Amino acid sequence: QVQLVESGGGLVQAGGSLRLSCSASETIESIHAMGWYRQGLGKQRELVAHQVSRGSTNYADSVKGRFTISIDNAKNTVFLQMNNLKPEDTGVYSCNGDITVALDDSRRIRYFEAWGQGTLVTVSS
Repeated sequence: QVQLVESGGGLVQAGGSLRLSCSASETIESIHAMGWYRQGLGKQRELVAHQVSRGSTNYADSVKGRFTISIDNAKNTVFLQMNNLKPEDTGVYSCNGDITVALDDSRRIRYFEAWGQGTLVTVSS
């Protein structure tokens, strides 16, 4: 089972910026769609941003105008640029993707719901 790997989280003051990255434990051949989710302490996980490769993007109302999701098809990496961060943005951010990976034995496997472990973002007031 492929594992997505997030990075870029950390502690930042309100008004600051962070850029999260999402790659994979296996070689990604294609990213078909990717979403970023977050879960705050005691809260349910929510979808923050979603993009279909070379297609439409969608954002939660709470992050519109501040967050930008992008897919770098050359690097097979997905980014979440977060600007003007607020304390309520604090949480564990995870990526969830519909991806095709290339294995060492030349097989190609498509995972429709690959998840990462998450990266913690803490925004101080």
